[in-house]
Amino acid sequence: MQRVISFLLTLLLLAALTACGGAPAPGSAGPSQPQEPPPQEASPEPESPPEPEPYAIWDPTVMPEGGMRDGVAYVPYEGVVEHLFFHPVVAYPELAFDGDLKSDGIDDWMVTAGEYLKILQSIYEKGYVLVDIADCWSQQTGEDGQPRMVKNTLYLPEGKKPLILSYDDTNYYQYMLDNGFTYKLILGEDGKVASWGLDPQGNEVVSRDLDAIPILDRFVEEHPDFSPFGAKGCLSLTGYEGILGYRTQTDRENWSEEREANRQKEIEAVKPIVAELKRTGWTFGSHTWGHISLNTRSYETVTADMQRWFDEVGTLVGETPVLFYPFGGRLDGDDVRQTGPAFQWMQAHGFRIFCSVGIESWSKCKEDVSAVICDRLHPDGTTLRSSKSLDRYMKFYDAREIIDLEARPRREVGWLA
Repeated sequence: MQRVISFLLTLLLLAALTACGGAPAPGSAGPSQPQEPPPQEASPEPESPPEPEPYAIWDPTVMPEGGMRDGVAYVPYEGVVEHLFFHPVVAYPELAFDGDLKSDGIDDWMVTAGEYLKILQSIYEKGYVLVDIADCWSQQTGEDGQPRMVKNTLYLPEGKKPLILSYDDTNYYQYMLDNGFTYKLILGEDGKVASWGLDPQGNEVVSRDLDAIPILDRFVEEHPDFSPFGAKGCLSLTGYEGILGYRTQTDRENWSEEREANRQKEIEAVKPIVAELKRTGWTFGSHTWGHISLNTRSYETVTADMQRWFDEVGTLVGETPVLFYPFGGRLDGDDVRQTGPAFQWMQAHGFRIFCSVGIESWSKCKEDVSAVICDRLHPDGTTLRSSKSLDRYMKFYDAREIIDLEARPRREVGWLA
């Protein structure tokens, strides 16, 4: 009987220790079955994402009723529509211009986040307003019954001039991640588009001040009259390293179920980014899948590459009428004096606006097919440093007030000579 009582006392002692969070003494066997964890308070429900702020998009080809909107008079405009394009902007010059093999190329073709913001401020002060590239031309049927592209009359706030902005290679390529650029676009806690990346010390940074896209978003929030129609810019996408910082591409020579599963996760992650960009005035264009030179590649190579773009990028961003030529190389070698087979294929697959690069915002509606070809200007290191470009870009900004010579490599500046 004494042994039974001792056994029961031992059990009671063990139960008391367990209830108090104690542990069996060293060397003891402890309880033979896992114990139920103590009850915990229920986790709070995750907060719902904030409701997006309303965003209005207007058609600039339609005169507001009575010629007025929000107390501003609108008038017809039929002059030149200027077009500037950028590559991704440099967030951390100390990483971009560190003297490695990429440094001079970045110096040639990019601007820093600070330079970009100064350019936006200048073009705003000079009276430009943003318009969507797809609103500048439209397809109409001529007297001969054939559809052709025609330049639209735009109805702008009185005294303002139209400006298209486009952005090449908004894919966040691998080389950019090591050279001072942001890594990807995300939705911040406020639901707005922001950039994510690592600073020079390796710290994670979520910001709206280091990437061209959220910088423009913020600028329009602060200066809504810069975008009276809600337009922002057109994002020119390749596909060979995914889009917007998400690795949505395939590698057909080295693939696996694991890699496909990861690709599907990236696809799902980028969809809300694409949706929010579209909702807030951004549009998308093709820059080919592999960033290929359209003036030198064969018809078979060009069409196969573009089919891959439709499959891997078009399925995510939707249809687009805009094709941006990589390196400025024109389709079939010359799309000004001829309409070659690759150009015809592109036109048959929905493209109507074909953008190259030049020294002025030139455009031409083709007569034999429904398409418009145009050139755009490129604010970057080459033009900021060039004495020849100084006057050409003066209608937008004074390069001497924009360029950050303290941040950039010590290279020749033409207008200083």
